[in-house]
Amino acid sequence: MADTHALFAEVLILLGGAVLAAPIFKRLGLGTILGYLAAGVVIGPILHYIHDGEEILGVAELGIVFLLFLIGLELQPSRLWQLRREIFGLGTVQVVTTGLALTALALLLGVEGWQAALIIGFGLALSSTAFALQILDEKGDTNTRYGQRAFSLLLFQDLAIVPLLALIPLLAKQAPEDTTTAFQDFMVAVAAILSMLAIGRYVLNPLFQVIARTGAREAMIAAALFVVLGSATLLQFAGLSMAMGAFLAGVLLSESSYRHELEADIEPFRGILLALFFMAVGLSLDIDVVFRNYQIILIAVPALMVVKAIVIYLICRMGRSPHNDAVRVALLLLQGGEFGFVLFSAAATSGVFSSAVASLLVVIVTVSMALTPIAALLSGVLIKDDAREEIEEDFEGAGSDVLMVGFSRFGQIASQILLASGRDVTIIDFSADRIRQAASFGFRIYFGDGTRKEVLRAAGIERAKIVAVCTHKADITDRIVDLVQSEYPNARVFVRSYDRIHTLSLRSRRVDMEVRETFESGLVFGRKTLEALGVADEEARAITNDIRRRDEARLNLQAAEGLAAGRDMLHSRPVRPEPLIKPKHTEQIADDDDDLITPETQPAVD
Repeated sequence: MADTHALFAEVLILLGGAVLAAPIFKRLGLGTILGYLAAGVVIGPILHYIHDGEEILGVAELGIVFLLFLIGLELQPSRLWQLRREIFGLGTVQVVTTGLALTALALLLGVEGWQAALIIGFGLALSSTAFALQILDEKGDTNTRYGQRAFSLLLFQDLAIVPLLALIPLLAKQAPEDTTTAFQDFMVAVAAILSMLAIGRYVLNPLFQVIARTGAREAMIAAALFVVLGSATLLQFAGLSMAMGAFLAGVLLSESSYRHELEADIEPFRGILLALFFMAVGLSLDIDVVFRNYQIILIAVPALMVVKAIVIYLICRMGRSPHNDAVRVALLLLQGGEFGFVLFSAAATSGVFSSAVASLLVVIVTVSMALTPIAALLSGVLIKDDAREEIEEDFEGAGSDVLMVGFSRFGQIASQILLASGRDVTIIDFSADRIRQAASFGFRIYFGDGTRKEVLRAAGIERAKIVAVCTHKADITDRIVDLVQSEYPNARVFVRSYDRIHTLSLRSRRVDMEVRETFESGLVFGRKTLEALGVADEEARAITNDIRRRDEARLNLQAAEGLAAGRDMLHSRPVRPEPLIKPKHTEQIADDDDDLITPETQPAVD
């Protein structure tokens, strides 16, 4: 019982530290990551409220596992191909050049062994993806030219952590009791990766398809967690890192129809565990190491930031970036990154270097991150006045112009026009059967519930220019419209209306555009009928346009005065003579998509 109370007390302390530190550091412009690190340092090394920082770090590394899984989900082959020059060209040059330069710097500062210097150099060559993307998002610069280039470099750095983690077993000093060679360990790792590829191709998609058809959301969340942790555990057994296993699982599912739903389900776990990871890094920090090596830190941190900034600037200029863009990218990516923590921890565990060196490297990375906002102030001095630098461009591959929610018959027809024009459309639907049927016709749609904010975010609503709501049920449509307008007020909302009453409701919500599914098709049907009866084409079109104008005027009147307004605008003709025998009951005609049409509403409710 005492252990349980102690555990609860530690959890409360960690949560309290996160609640206090994150908003304060966010307000100061230093970012929440530094807030979590600072909270961990205060709770552990300074106040000594929690002493088992290493144990917490072991659990908190799941935050990095989930982060790498989400990064893997974003790395679709089509997106990689669009950004191939930026990612694999400049990204490779940046990591290799910076890594070698920092390796030489590490050897000059007295690091023993080229193996340790190599891991240190390439680990410090990686920048903070979470930190840099947060800065871009806060400034609204994600879609600028320099934001695109910075994202591409970060994307390759995220990819580079995978071979770097695989390299550690080859560089590690094997224990005497280890009966296998480094080559054998490497082959075991390759076999595990191939096994994962086979499982991903033949098992994962059918598994999610079966679960999606049941409609059990909690089962989908459990399956997502099982895939992430299962793949991570598989590669850990093979001698590689859990993070690499999760990354590969994400890549395998990047083309899955369930990608956005998986991303939305994993995101809450990633957020809290990543916060716990940074706090655990602060908890496990050895203050004595800082005091004993403060001279090294005072030299290493500026050297790291200057070397990275110069190399990144020159590489961006080599890639034909303007001076201002190159400066912005260099000042954004000059810090060490969170993946360095993972790499240094794994290297220390494998015996590449000592835990004291790992602690020193964590301090260097942490200080470099803390100084990044200050370094950004230099941009005012280094950037030249140039109006062309303010031009923003669409971020190719980062999201579609149109996010379509619902792939009903209406959405299927509308998407044809968009796709035929060369526009990229992200389509989500909550019907597993519809996704499977659409796939058989070559459509690419994703499984996801459009009434969930996290699903819309995962599907790229923040980058979409238009949100097209094409769902079938009016109440579901209204929920999506209300959610989009409350959470993303700048998004343009185009909506498929259910009927006339729904149209008036949508107009009261001030959507950007609404269309009744059956209205235009009914006009075309009536016009074609007139033409078949011998009416001239021009006259039939004029009549059709007159009906369209009358309908719009009547809608405006009904919006102001109520549904009964504007009856005089309808074309109606009473039936004469009256029937000799009154009908015994009133017939009703129903359409599968619209309200019932009765004699009282028969004059063109829709």
